[in-house]
Amino acid sequence: MSKQSSDSRADVLIVGGGVMGMMTARECALAGRRVLLLERGATGREASWAGGGIVSPLYPWRYPVPVTALARAAQAAYPALAACLLEETGIDPEYFPCGMLMLDARDAAEALAWADSGGQAMEPWDAARLRQRMPQLAPCWQAGVWMPAIANVRNPRLLKALALSLERLGVTVLEQAEVVEWVQSGAGVDAVVTRDGRRFSAAQYVVCGGAWSGTLLAGLAPLAVRPVRGQMLLFRLASGAPPCIVLAEGRYVIPRRDGHVLCGSTLEETGFDKGTTAEALASLQASAVRLWPALEGQAPLAQWAGLRPAAPDGIPFIGRVPGRDNLWVNAGQFRNGLVLAPASARLLADLLLEREPAVDPAPYRLPG
Repeated sequence: MSKQSSDSRADVLIVGGGVMGMMTARECALAGRRVLLLERGATGREASWAGGGIVSPLYPWRYPVPVTALARAAQAAYPALAACLLEETGIDPEYFPCGMLMLDARDAAEALAWADSGGQAMEPWDAARLRQRMPQLAPCWQAGVWMPAIANVRNPRLLKALALSLERLGVTVLEQAEVVEWVQSGAGVDAVVTRDGRRFSAAQYVVCGGAWSGTLLAGLAPLAVRPVRGQMLLFRLASGAPPCIVLAEGRYVIPRRDGHVLCGSTLEETGFDKGTTAEALASLQASAVRLWPALEGQAPLAQWAGLRPAAPDGIPFIGRVPGRDNLWVNAGQFRNGLVLAPASARLLADLLLEREPAVDPAPYRLPG
């Protein structure tokens, strides 16, 4: 990746190299701004990499309106984004509109009413329809809600494509560059300092630090974003993989085009501990088999964990830090980082670049 000396100045300096930071950097670079991105570790290796890549909130009707607004904008953007990244980089993010089947949802009537009011494609399946359309399911399931338009992306490939896109757009990306100090000047920020003593300046600064965003802003502004651990399993089936995303009781299996199947995920309040556990392994294996019986007897290929950035009610913070003229935040998307990333990045860029926002920014403003 390209290098930047400590005395050069960018138009926009982004702290955090997950999907939110990379997409925000891309938006600003496409608008002609000189962008510097600083990542404390390796780009795209935290929650963005660890998730399943479903391009929808799991139970979308249960979310507040601001999350729905971002989700719909992002879902509309994803097909073109994936196609554009493939053309730019040769890396296919594998946007896969496989659909999502939600089993025995306790509030299916509310889901159908929500879909009808918002023009979303959704249909109820009774037990007979389940058996007809998905005979591979376990007989314990009695009803389903089918959402044919829901897609997933291969998030590690999406992140690799974004990294290469940034390189080709001239964005400077520095890894192993942990920001430990903000140099303030009046009501603004004058520079940041990394752990190894380098100093970087820019006209505007954006925090996209995921679960670490609140820690990054300590001393500058309170930000109610906390880490919530999620553990995942990966399987491979030679044949008989699920044809769609299958979701029940907060757990899901996700098919990939090459026969891999993901199962997730846990919700654990463990601070910044992202270790894996035997308890989660056993629980996720049981869920995988319950959701898709063909996985019985299959040993997981891998287990991993990530830390989601949780904001109150799942509504992210997107906007200027109160009292700071040139400091911005795009963080707190919780379980929906991949889901909301294109719309969140576009909204932040619209505000920073003083463009007309595509989404009403009011619900995402930082308090203060």
